[in-house]
Amino acid sequence: MSNQTLGLAPALYDYLLAASLRESPILAELRRVTASHPMAQMQIAPEQGQFMALLVRLLQAKRTLEVGVFTGYSALAVALALPEEGRVVACDVSEDDTTIARSFWEKAGVAHKIDLRIAPATETLDRLLQDGAAESFDFAFIDADKSSYLTYYEQALRLVRPGGLIAIDNVLWSGRVADPTVQDNRTEKIRAFNAHLLTDDRVDISLVPIADGLTLALKR
Repeated sequence: MSNQTLGLAPALYDYLLAASLRESPILAELRRVTASHPMAQMQIAPEQGQFMALLVRLLQAKRTLEVGVFTGYSALAVALALPEEGRVVACDVSEDDTTIARSFWEKAGVAHKIDLRIAPATETLDRLLQDGAAESFDFAFIDADKSSYLTYYEQALRLVRPGGLIAIDNVLWSGRVADPTVQDNRTEKIRAFNAHLLTDDRVDISLVPIADGLTLALKR
């Protein structure tokens, strides 16, 4: 996983940020705080957060879903892009990491937009489906344990509306998916997930080489 776009020379990456990044002070502060976390590489890249916010605005989204919160950068970027009545249902299992997230959501004035649910995401998504939330979300972001990606995707596909968008993170997996000598479980799961999406005619897809690879799946 990577918290900046893969494959760019340092000078070119710095130029990318200088020429295009419009990161708000609260997002920049959260990124600085997360940099000292032992798993800081799990945070999405700032250019990816900005890209996701743009997608949310293009969709005119009001209801979004997030699987995997960590310290809350992606949820904050999306919540800031949503209208006042917009809502994010955010799924995570860590009370500790999401304590950081909650504090920044409060500081940014968007905590009321984010419904954080601490439980295994598959359980939360199943509950949403049981509660009649099928085809009620405009956008979903999946960035959690890689071994469950296909399960999360299938649940999210039922939850987003036709014309809704699912974004799946880390699909290039720091380049390991392209190295046939790498055969660990997580890499194999991502390869299998990517292969599944390639032939899934329920969606239109594009694998965008931003950050660690972000696949966009538009529900038909």
